[in-house]
Amino acid sequence: METVLAFGMPGGMEWALIILFIIIFFGAKKIPELARGLGKGIREFKDATKDIKSEIEDGVKDEKK
Repeated sequence: METVLAFGMPGGMEWALIILFIIIFFGAKKIPELARGLGKGIREFKDATKDIKSEIEDGVKDEKK
């Protein structure tokens, strides 16, 4: 049963080790900068996705007319 779970989401101990590794590797001062950068990247990706979706929808509306 545990071999099946090994390929799923990490459990509590795995998350603790991942967080510990991140703190050791990047340092406590660098983590907020990384999180901010990740948030900005996700926001830009969502905005670009919305723009592309609206352009496609506008194109479909124009073709119907």
